Amino acid sequence: MAEITAALVKELREKTGAGMMDCKKALNETGGDLEGAVDWLRKKGLAAAAKKSGRVAAEGLVAAATSGTTGALVEVNAETDFVARNDKFQGFAAKVAEIALGTDGDVEVIKQAGYPGAAHSVQDELTSLIATVGENMNLRRAVKLSVASGAVVSYIHSAIAPGLGKIGVLVALESTGAADKLAELGKQIAMHIAAARPEALDIADVDTSALDRERNVLSDQARASGKPENIIEKMVEGRIRKYYEEVVLLEQTYVIDGETKVRAVVEKVAKEIGAPIKLTGFARFALGEGIEKAETDFAAEVAAAAGQQGA
Repeated sequence: MAEITAALVKELREKTGAGMMDCKKALNETGGDLEGAVDWLRKKGLAAAAKKSGRVAAEGLVAAATSGTTGALVEVNAETDFVARNDKFQGFAAKVAEIALGTDGDVEVIKQAGYPGAAHSVQDELTSLIATVGENMNLRRAVKLSVASGAVVSYIHSAIAPGLGKIGVLVALESTGAADKLAELGKQIAMHIAAARPEALDIADVDTSALDRERNVLSDQARASGKPENIIEKMVEGRIRKYYEEVVLLEQTYVIDGETKVRAVVEKVAKEIGAPIKLTGFARFALGEGIEKAETDFAAEVAAAAGQQGA
């Protein structure tokens, strides 16, 4: 019987995509025979994940979890929207969001964390789910927000189940004010964020390269009008202020009333509850944003398939 080393387990895992514990068991069952272990995993349906790993997973769910002064968002992807309605997939996404609360929001740390009710990791549970459901899946990203006192509030737009949907938002409010008032304010601001898609919390947080690029474009546009430089400078500064109102959360017009700045909304509620409120952070995940999806011509695929059959 061959010695079952960590290197052998690693090799089997890379070869099959199966979970570490499943690989160890397969090697034990086959006396350390690598190819025999591959067949053992295939018979159990646990090696199927490797074959699916190259397929684009851009559907799935965004999941949110909060606990008082801490909140987390995760995005778990699958290949089709159909899987997002699968109870097992939903349960997995919800549990991963809960697990993320106990981490710093690092995806790799979450993947290696123990999965509740099982003797294996989150990654191993995901591998097993891939084999069971039959689609490629991926824990793509996660974020965690915390405050020393106050509340972290979550909002899922058009939730398909509690804490699960396609757009998720977290809002962190630092305050000693009443928890119910903070929760109400946090949810309203989160709804605003879902709709307005801010890129930065405050002016100081705006990406400098994005700001410089915007300033250069605006300057060239203004010069094209033939105005003097002193006028151009004023025009650009006016447009930069408008730019801030578009991308900075605290400078945006509150979508709920259409006239007040978000900064003023926070200040107003702070006066009402008699305690300062500081909006210290936010996060917004929209399912699949940034993932390149393969464009397919379904009619061409059908015609090609028909042509192959007729050949």
